[in-house]
Amino acid sequence: MTLATDPPVTEPSATGPSATGPSATGPSATGGAPVTNFDAPVIAGGRSRTRVVVGHLTLALLGLACVFPIYWLYATSLRRPGDIYELSPLPWPLSLDSYRTAFDEVDVARLLLNTTVVATLTALGQLLTSLLAAYAFAAWSFPGKRLLYLAFVASWLVPFQVSMLPNYVLLHQLGLLNTLSGVIIPNVVSGLGVLLLRQHLDSFPKELLEAARMDGRSSWSTLWTVVVPNLRAALAALGILLLVNAWNEYFWPAMVLQRDNSVLQLGIRSFMSATEGNDWGPLTATAGLACLPIFVIYLVLQRHVVSGFVRSGLR
Repeated sequence: MTLATDPPVTEPSATGPSATGPSATGPSATGGAPVTNFDAPVIAGGRSRTRVVVGHLTLALLGLACVFPIYWLYATSLRRPGDIYELSPLPWPLSLDSYRTAFDEVDVARLLLNTTVVATLTALGQLLTSLLAAYAFAAWSFPGKRLLYLAFVASWLVPFQVSMLPNYVLLHQLGLLNTLSGVIIPNVVSGLGVLLLRQHLDSFPKELLEAARMDGRSSWSTLWTVVVPNLRAALAALGILLLVNAWNEYFWPAMVLQRDNSVLQLGIRSFMSATEGNDWGPLTATAGLACLPIFVIYLVLQRHVVSGFVRSGLR
């Protein structure tokens, strides 16, 4: 800030800073710290802090809006049967009667086991096929590569409900209806997985692949000893997405499986039918148990999820 009594500051010449005053960006003539004008940065900093505060408040409100239904689900499941319709935010006194009723009415342990098997095998199959396909697209050159990749992307854009009927007819011919294998096998390929891993592998250092080839490693050995260890964050993030998607799938299991005691989604449907959909305590308890494994997996691997998306080529 320049006072009225200060001598006028001369403009710097075209070839360098002025002899009597520092330039806007360079150090002072005496070798001191660069002189800056603090008026504009204070305003800019104030605006920046305002944007940060508003952004954090917006994210906090959005996060609260997302978390509150989940909290209300578990809060309702922990109320006493006579307090189900109360609107108090804190369920007190706590009660496990809804969970006892849920375990008595539905074989929750078996449903959780079957659902875990289906979701885990489906996610692992999709992760493996996506990794192999993305590695082929990123590391090799072959005729029709671009067209085949576009076919993978297009398959992701097609709703699965469109291919349900052909898959159902094929499973009927193979004798796989009403089996867990019939739910898993048609879903072992994921176009989304190929798309995401391809983005990561495109940014993978090609020098490492060339060094592995010069070292005499095969493509299979290079994939598992060089590529996969450097893609753990991306694979963990994609694995969680695929697992959650397989865990929440309802239409395909309902179409293939005829037994209500097969997977958790169909068990909840049968429980709603038996209770006419108004026994909210056991229903919320069963739904809470269905959500719990996914929450635990995400809490354990959340840093890999964040890292995977930060490093992804999809910005």
